[in-house]
Amino acid sequence: MALPRITVLGSLNIDVVSYVPHHPLPGETLTANHFNTSPGGKGANQAVACAKLSRTSTLASPSAHVSMIGAVGRDAFGPILTDSLTSYGVDVAGVAQLEGAKTGVAVIVVDEPTGQNRIMLSPEANYSLQPEQFASLPEPRPDLLIMQLEIPLPTVLQALDAARKAGVPVLLNPAPAVELPASAYNGLAHLLVNETEAALLSGISESELESDAGLEAAGNLFIQRGVQNVIITLGGRGVYYVTKAGQRALVPALKTTVVDTTAAGDTFAGSYALAVVREGFDIETAVRNANVAAAKTVAKRGAQVSIPWKDELE
Repeated sequence: MALPRITVLGSLNIDVVSYVPHHPLPGETLTANHFNTSPGGKGANQAVACAKLSRTSTLASPSAHVSMIGAVGRDAFGPILTDSLTSYGVDVAGVAQLEGAKTGVAVIVVDEPTGQNRIMLSPEANYSLQPEQFASLPEPRPDLLIMQLEIPLPTVLQALDAARKAGVPVLLNPAPAVELPASAYNGLAHLLVNETEAALLSGISESELESDAGLEAAGNLFIQRGVQNVIITLGGRGVYYVTKAGQRALVPALKTTVVDTTAAGDTFAGSYALAVVREGFDIETAVRNANVAAAKTVAKRGAQVSIPWKDELE
């Protein structure tokens, strides 16, 4: 029986990470406790999450075929990113290596006492992906298309339209968040946002989202716009979800030691995506399992390396 296919259209970045005693104040020069360079990018991280959570190791058989579509520069960073994806079992045939372009870079500052991060993104080759490349989805047709907003918005909107016409469900994680046209929500299968993104996209303030009534209002708004399943991650508060069919719940967060929140949301997305392509999808189970996976990720430093394998959740 053929494996379900997950295609990730998104970014590939090198993460340049400093671990600091506190986030620097304006004008402050700060000495970091640690420094690291590692493969990242929301698209690549989500592809790795799908791949690692679908198997117990690189040698084990996966439960899904995971493909990455994106672009890197033909520089020192490009092969690091594609080799990392390949090592975790991600198909990189759709990743272009562009002559004369630079690979995307994310400068990340992690506050060690809390594990909270701040990220500055230079898209570079990621912005070479243009709408005309996605008049139709690349073959083979996936069972689920995952996208974020670290590539040009017109490209994401074109791919959404192509997926809609092809009958391919989409998991959209609109980060970094920008206002979206109404067409982006129409028929969207899965919308995954954190509370900052939910606030920007719904027009409901983050302070209002601290209440159950605020969460319900935001969720209902996205459902009214045409989304079938809405998931709002709330950090230490847990995860709120609501469906077109009327299911809704606030799933509490798991207690864990937070070392680094980088790739936590991407791990959640990967775990949730695997649940979507399995038979008998149940959103409550999918959210709870994704919570477990994300909790494992924040307990380690790094991005892709911190994402757990399937057997680490058992």
